Amino acid sequence: MRQPTDTHVHDFSFVRADEVAPEILHAAFTGAFADYLIGPFQIPFAQWPMFLARQGVDLPLSRVALDAAGAPLAFAFVAQRPVSNRWRLATMGALPAARGTGAAPALLDDFIARAAAAGMRAVELEVFAQNDRARRLYEGRGFRRQHDLFGYVAEPGAIAPSTAGALHAIDMPHLLAWLDAAERRLPDLPLQVTAATIRHGIDYHGWQTADSQIVFSLPDETVMVHSFIAPREADARALIQALAAVYPERRLRVPQLQREDLGGAALRALGAVPQPLHQQLMLRPL
Repeated sequence: MRQPTDTHVHDFSFVRADEVAPEILHAAFTGAFADYLIGPFQIPFAQWPMFLARQGVDLPLSRVALDAAGAPLAFAFVAQRPVSNRWRLATMGALPAARGTGAAPALLDDFIARAAAAGMRAVELEVFAQNDRARRLYEGRGFRRQHDLFGYVAEPGAIAPSTAGALHAIDMPHLLAWLDAAERRLPDLPLQVTAATIRHGIDYHGWQTADSQIVFSLPDETVMVHSFIAPREADARALIQALAAVYPERRLRVPQLQREDLGGAALRALGAVPQPLHQQLMLRPL
């Protein structure tokens, strides 16, 4: 059996995440997020591979901190952002018993150092602004807020409907091609709203105007927005009001990934309610 390539740090060691059995990695993730700020983050094991794929996680680039007995203490999952020549800290967590051991800060330092050694221009992450412990750790390592990322909810009837504006439905190949082009021209898009994540969607719909695009699905009685990139407020309004016209009985939901300058301001102006918890997109140049 191939031996893990580990680097000893204090009383724990680092191994590549692909050298840890998937069920052990999944259990460590579940334990680390059992007391998460927005509630327990529980993903059935059958959905674990898709979760990693949607987050763009590169397991060989990711690291797990193990104790002397080989049990996981903490982990740092890494995603590549080749368009911007960055690595993204897709998620980092420590099991409750491992907090205060220094494993998580050491993983973060290792992540930054390895990205610099690989020639990356910067590293990035998202963190809930209200997660003071994590945010202070990242700020202490040189990460700085680039954008606030809000979520929104609009109850049926809250947004005045309109079908004005030249927009049209598009298929998945054209939707993804547009997202690839948007990522090249617009810096600091969260990975989850780009083609890297959206390509894994099922039953997604896409609408466009000349310069903007919205991607959504229709679970239950909701219009769930997965990607909304609208540099022009007029286009943003046209897309949202068209959704209100076509689906007047559905609640609109936008996750905490929405930049204000790419559609968030229009959502607020039209009556969508920003959610109390929001994220920050943070960047550290290398």
